[in-house]
Amino acid sequence: MIEIKALASSSKGNCYRVTDGHTPLLLECGINYREIQKGFNFRMSEVAGCLVTHEHGDHCKSIKDVLKAGIDCYMSAGTAEEIGVDHHRIKKVEAKKQFALGTWTILPFDVQHDVSEPLGFLLANQAGEKLLFATDTYYIKYRFQGLTHIMVECNYSMAVLNENIATGRVPEVMKKRLMKSHFSLENVKKFFLSNDLSKVQEIWLLHLSDTNSDEKLFKEEIQKVTGKMVYVP
Repeated sequence: MIEIKALASSSKGNCYRVTDGHTPLLLECGINYREIQKGFNFRMSEVAGCLVTHEHGDHCKSIKDVLKAGIDCYMSAGTAEEIGVDHHRIKKVEAKKQFALGTWTILPFDVQHDVSEPLGFLLANQAGEKLLFATDTYYIKYRFQGLTHIMVECNYSMAVLNENIATGRVPEVMKKRLMKSHFSLENVKKFFLSNDLSKVQEIWLLHLSDTNSDEKLFKEEIQKVTGKMVYVP
């Protein structure tokens, strides 16, 4: 049974603990290592690996400490190059080439963000459960069957963003960047409507913007569209 624990989920830092009851994984390491240790009850030796989506600090801040702890870190070659850390525990993976990690089978896939070779990950366990993890992307071009758990970015709403620009809270120049780098509420809805949600048990909305989001609204809107249990960490 998949268990998800969000240690942090914002532009200040992102980090999640995921386990199927057999193999605990670290998804992102964008917070202080001490906080990661606390989130895992200081049982870091049990962590089978860390998946890193891209090189921004709020996703890989503690990469050196994680590597030092003896944890293999999986990422694209582009991400590894941008992070610039040479270590034997950095494992370079390719989009659409799956690999095994303990009791998980993991399929990386390409996403759309303003960085070098970002990835999302589809994780399947031996019980037949499937977890989709995608953050910092403005679009997901793939369709997925049989998902049971979804962790997806829902960074901003066009309505909230436009209101913030109109009132001067957010500069106009930010709009273009957001639209080409982060998942909006409107696009997340389209994503859910175009995917098979029949087996989905829970949805996690990740990486909400500090200024351009509305947690209560986002949760209600996605629950309305999907009819599923929605969590906003």
